[in-house]
Amino acid sequence: MTSLSESSSQAVGSRVDLADGGDGTDSVSPPPRRRRSGTTWGERLEIVALSTPALVIFLAFVIFPVIMAGYYGFFRWEGYGPPTDFVGLQNYITILRDPLFHDALSHNAFIVVMSLVLQGPAALLLALLLNRKMRGQSVIRVLIFVPYVISEVVVGTGWSLMLQSNGAVNDMLEKLGLGGLAQEWLSDPDIAIWTLMGIITWKYVGFAVIIFLAGMQGIPDELYEAASIDGASYWQQQRRITLPLLGPTMRIWAFLSIIGALQLFDLVYIIWGQYIASTAGTSTMATYMVSYGRNAGSYGYGNAVAVVLFVISLIVALVYQRYVLRRDTEGAITGGAR
Repeated sequence: MTSLSESSSQAVGSRVDLADGGDGTDSVSPPPRRRRSGTTWGERLEIVALSTPALVIFLAFVIFPVIMAGYYGFFRWEGYGPPTDFVGLQNYITILRDPLFHDALSHNAFIVVMSLVLQGPAALLLALLLNRKMRGQSVIRVLIFVPYVISEVVVGTGWSLMLQSNGAVNDMLEKLGLGGLAQEWLSDPDIAIWTLMGIITWKYVGFAVIIFLAGMQGIPDELYEAASIDGASYWQQQRRITLPLLGPTMRIWAFLSIIGALQLFDLVYIIWGQYIASTAGTSTMATYMVSYGRNAGSYGYGNAVAVVLFVISLIVALVYQRYVLRRDTEGAITGGAR
């Protein structure tokens, strides 16, 4: 019994000796690498050197103009010389009380909603069609995207000529025996806003199609294969796989569409002009700013309108970021960042 205990003690001691390195000395594990607590001065200088040009451009062409517009908005200023006729908030009060500005604001709101309603479903259907293998796929993609890359001046001038009373559209309807469908597309207040929406949809739906197609390319094919094995139909796959995974892309497109609709100016100004737009029911906040600011020689008032437009766009962007895009940004944040 005693010899068994001694052998056990010797075995334990040998294991301890092996753990200690075999020669009676403790084995020392290498010390962990020390993490750098911060960036070096060289890295900081590199960051400053690379970010300074962009920061200077941003301050000079974004922040500074906004500040100056807010400053000039407190004056009755004709655009030359230093502003001296201080009127305080009078310009802003006039804007908020002007029925013409209310009309322009309502037109912008209508364009925002209808842009999403018309372009979104149309672009999604076209993207689903073009995402499948078919003949002439590349040609169709190019044809859909071409209107987006055409300048607004060309688009506005072309459509304004075709949609006149004696333009190509009404003439074509007459020759097809559909003369009863001929309309005053640009001057009738009940039709003009829908004419504008048709032109906007024609021009910008290609941009949405390209964005949706890019989002669809990131969806793994294995998901569709697994759904097909489970017996899911094509439309069930689009509903259960494509739409949920395309959600972040669609929300980004919607954000860009909303901001663009709030700041719409060029197409309306080119097609309807500075004064006809208000009578035809297609005026926007941007055309109102130019018509009653620069063209009226009241640059202080025009700057005040610009500030109001900026504030409205900023509020919409922040609200959209807070309640719509938050789920996407939170998903991109790592646990350490939280």
